[in-house]
Amino acid sequence: QVQLVESGGGLVQAGGSLRLSCAASGSIFRINNMGWYRQAPGKQRELVAIISSGGRTNYADSVKGRFTISRDNAKNTVSLQMNSTKPEDTAVYYCRVQIAPSIYWGQGTQVTVSS
Repeated sequence: QVQLVESGGGLVQAGGSLRLSCAASGSIFRINNMGWYRQAPGKQRELVAIISSGGRTNYADSVKGRFTISRDNAKNTVSLQMNSTKPEDTAVYYCRVQIAPSIYWGQGTQVTVSS
């Protein structure tokens, strides 16, 4: 069994910064991709950023240049540094971890960006 615990969400003014973290624990042999997704009210869950075990990253166009994803393989953690935030970044953010053959999701953390 694998557990994901997220932290770092909250309220921030537009233009401000926020850092999300997600720690995986439990029966972990090898973590493949780690990523962050978000879901705004009335919208589908969408990819924000993903990072491979080798450190290759991919970002949604809407966050490129503003958000940075990173991971610590020794600690089984993934983080999302959110800079220059916008009101449209408001959503519940979910950590997603791939430990083959399964996918695990965090419980979600609310991020609210005020204008």
